[in-house]
Amino acid sequence: MPQSSFQGVRISGIVTCVPTTEKCIDDELELFGGNVKQIERLKKTIGLNKRRVVDAGETAADLCEAAARRLLQQQSLEASELDAIICVTQTPDHSQPCNAAVLHGKLGCATKCAAFDVNLGCSGYVYGLWLAHMMCLSGGCERVLLLAGDTISRLVNPRDRSVAPLFGDGGSATLLEPGNQTGTAFFSVETDGAGCGHLMVPAGGARRPSSAETVEELVDEAGNIRCAENLFMDGAEVFNFSVTVEPRAVKELLAYAGLENDAVDYYVFHQANRYILGNIAKRLKLAPEKVPMQTVEQFGNQSSASIPGALCGELAERLLAGDGRQVLLSGFGVGLSWASAVVDLSDIETCELIDYGS
Repeated sequence: MPQSSFQGVRISGIVTCVPTTEKCIDDELELFGGNVKQIERLKKTIGLNKRRVVDAGETAADLCEAAARRLLQQQSLEASELDAIICVTQTPDHSQPCNAAVLHGKLGCATKCAAFDVNLGCSGYVYGLWLAHMMCLSGGCERVLLLAGDTISRLVNPRDRSVAPLFGDGGSATLLEPGNQTGTAFFSVETDGAGCGHLMVPAGGARRPSSAETVEELVDEAGNIRCAENLFMDGAEVFNFSVTVEPRAVKELLAYAGLENDAVDYYVFHQANRYILGNIAKRLKLAPEKVPMQTVEQFGNQSSASIPGALCGELAERLLAGDGRQVLLSGFGVGLSWASAVVDLSDIETCELIDYGS
């Protein structure tokens, strides 16, 4: 696996923006055929509860823009001072140009500021941090703005019980700049493309263009309704992948960093669902208080925005107080791909969760 370490880069601020519209599984009795017991079972085991979703006309770019503007304001920084924008998303406004270029213009960045998208989902935030660290240390960039956000609610069929209650929307902005000469950031990134079909949108792209056939809704053997342009997830395969590769990846990264389990202040995993998070934590023998798990129950699975969402939503007060010298971040999902990092967040200046439009 690609493993790397970096010194001299500081994560100085993170802002996560969530939409204001909230959905609750308790209000979706019809989706589950009136089966109240099934809903209660899902709430208890999987942790399904509430989720935030965008309204018509709102996009991941909008959420990321709002997060970026708040972050720049809090850091007393002008957009013209940025050297690069990385935007991690799988729900861009357009097939082209990329979201990073669109947001470059909206924020008013200088022409010397590079801007590009990364097409990754649940592992994307850590991949983005990895790229941003390399860019900061390349000599070509001083300040890099990492944007990570998705509106997966737009990809799911609302009548597909296997995915509709899981996914929420969110956008985030993270600022990286020179600093932290003593701390070291450690990264590990991996991919298993043989499993790409377990979590995908089968149609609507160049391989299988949109047509009357691809938008035809079909009913699967479990009674879920979706078309080929909706998100498909093989839940059993994704679960097995998550609870198998994640514990191994975390152990290998800790060994690479020369750290024991208890040396890490917090383990912030992609907020897939509470059942997966609990299984990973149990297999790694982690203390419950070190593993945030409430974000997914409040906001849903936010894809690339879930890790910054957990940092801002559950750990902000402690991180701003300097409690976060060793924080392990780990994302896993579509690709199939996974990425982990150990970073120092004890010097962070901004860590905030905001509502869109606030």
